[in-house]
Amino acid sequence: MGRNKTPGLYKRSGVWHIDKQIRGIRICESTEESSLARAEEYLGKKTEEIRLAVIYGVRPNRAFRLAATKYLNENQQKRRIADTALHLKQLDTYIGHLPIESVHMGTLQPFIEARRKQRIKTKSINLALGVVRHILNLAASEWLDMNNLTWLHSAPKIKLLPVTDARKPYPLSWEEQRRLFKELPPHLARMALFKVNTGTREKEVCTLRWEWEVPVAELGTSVFIIPEERVKNGEERLLVLNRVANSVVEEVRGEHPEYVFTYRGQPVTAMNNTGW
Repeated sequence: MGRNKTPGLYKRSGVWHIDKQIRGIRICESTEESSLARAEEYLGKKTEEIRLAVIYGVRPNRAFRLAATKYLNENQQKRRIADTALHLKQLDTYIGHLPIESVHMGTLQPFIEARRKQRIKTKSINLALGVVRHILNLAASEWLDMNNLTWLHSAPKIKLLPVTDARKPYPLSWEEQRRLFKELPPHLARMALFKVNTGTREKEVCTLRWEWEVPVAELGTSVFIIPEERVKNGEERLLVLNRVANSVVEEVRGEHPEYVFTYRGQPVTAMNNTGW
């Protein structure tokens, strides 16, 4: 005869699941195990975690990778979430496996040193450190578990690095601009010419749509009203076209039914690409 399984475990589609009250807390989740022995081991670990949390206020051991995943899943709507995901991917090798309590400036040093050896600018390194700092602050202040404990007792101080390697802004002369634009592929040259004559950001140029255009008959030109969700500061933006910008728009009019700037029938995702 087979041995009796631990109460609170049941099998569904070949995988053991938990449905059990433990010290007043109901656990309903998959063990992700097909073996009863490993499922019981998992349940035993969960039971002990809850006992320690309820009686002694001990937080479960959570890896930073779990916190990073939680943050990404909860912030899919943010405009720059793809950039955040890239930073977290770069960080994962160095701190993804560490408990969140062990993530601080000391354990971040190997990441910082590796990026510097790759000659990554300090500003880019600071962006990654800022993501870590934000996640740890959330873990210490907003994220509560089933035991009403924050994920982290207190967030360490993550200091940004002093920026000493930033390039100073350098305005191109008219001749330098002419030479640069001449070297670009035609579709990028048009986008660059439009950009310098409107002051738009790269993403605003790449995602510019015909439906946002509003003709201004009195001035013989048109404007674009960029929706707030497409603007970095979250505010609707009125884009006024001067003579040069208007000529660029007229040059591409009719090439695509939806997007103003395209390449081979597809919208351009970024100007700073291999063509640039």
